[in-house]
Amino acid sequence: MLDHLFFTELVGLKVYDLKGRKLGRVRDAAIVPLVDPNRVDRYLLGGGWAWLTIRHDQIQTISLEGIWLRDEQLTPYHRDDYMLRLERDLLDQQIIDVEGRKVVRVTDVTFQRVRLNGHDELRVQEVDIGLRSMFRRLAQGVLPRPLIRRMMAPIPISSIRWEYCNIVESDPQRRLRLNISTTALEALHPADLADIVEELGPSDREAIIGSLDSEVAAEALSEVDPDIQASILESLSEEKAAEIIEEMSPDEAADVLADMEEAKSDAILEEMADEPAHEVEELLEHKEDSAGGLMTTEYVTVRATATVAEAIAVLQGHDYALESTNTVFLIDGEDRLTGAVPLARLLLGEPSSPLAALQNDRLVSVPVKEKQDRVIAAFDKYNLVTLPVVDHTNRLIGVITADDIIAVLRQG
Repeated sequence: MLDHLFFTELVGLKVYDLKGRKLGRVRDAAIVPLVDPNRVDRYLLGGGWAWLTIRHDQIQTISLEGIWLRDEQLTPYHRDDYMLRLERDLLDQQIIDVEGRKVVRVTDVTFQRVRLNGHDELRVQEVDIGLRSMFRRLAQGVLPRPLIRRMMAPIPISSIRWEYCNIVESDPQRRLRLNISTTALEALHPADLADIVEELGPSDREAIIGSLDSEVAAEALSEVDPDIQASILESLSEEKAAEIIEEMSPDEAADVLADMEEAKSDAILEEMADEPAHEVEELLEHKEDSAGGLMTTEYVTVRATATVAEAIAVLQGHDYALESTNTVFLIDGEDRLTGAVPLARLLLGEPSSPLAALQNDRLVSVPVKEKQDRVIAAFDKYNLVTLPVVDHTNRLIGVITADDIIAVLRQG
């Protein structure tokens, strides 16, 4: 009994009417995801100007020998953007294997044949990507279908379950019509998502980033090669690009805007909210190879006279920065840097203890105009995790992290 069928076997199958007369051959098949994400909803016959459509419920039987109808009232095919056509839209196209965290090219599709209410239906089960499906395609039309099945049996199966596939569609409106969800992509680690984005072509990268939640897109872009970051954001609308950049850390946002054409970066800054735009603009004023060009303005400060309990209360009000915070900086009434307390030491201290008693014995800082190579040398010499940046009055204006230094060394 036939329990599965491949798309390469479906294409070319003869279609017979109620009296057993041949009506034509299958040329394509389509899913309507909004109705059913797995069921083959339509079968297309003919070609050119003479396409005809068979609905799934008009079919009686499907086998390797052909398709027999139970209702032969066929209708002309009309373009429908709600349809995902397998030949046109899926075969030989790049898709994202969410489970395997990679980009693959579809070479065939496997259907499961099910018998419902006395007639056959095909449901998409897997997309095929390996040597087995390539052999099947090459041999189709040359050898009998049963013989092809026997010959391909020893070849290892390489396929992806349909539910783990994410189709790349550049048209935002068509993504909605096809019900293409980004939920599975957004659940990936940003580094994995970045690898996927870098594997895609320019238009597909833009389509994926543009469809993601802005926070997820920002996290993924932070892991992407800087040149690719700029090209993706330049291709998006200023409004969407601004939403994404607002979710990036100020130093990362400044770096990517600095790599873009000035007119585009200015337009994006105009779309951003006032506070993040102002922070980024201040960072853009500094030379790229200086301490100011490396620093971020996301850090936590407390008064030098504060207690551990008061510092923890301040941290709770900066929950957005906690993931990247490992040091609390102490400042005086005029925002001048006076000390630094490692987060671990703070959390182990008594609530009533003054922070000044927990601060590092030796405070290392750099002026905002310090050269990049000297900043790197300071991290190496003093085994630093963070390095505060001060202006000419010793006022704290930014912080450089070890991650910033690692990023510079990677680019070098």
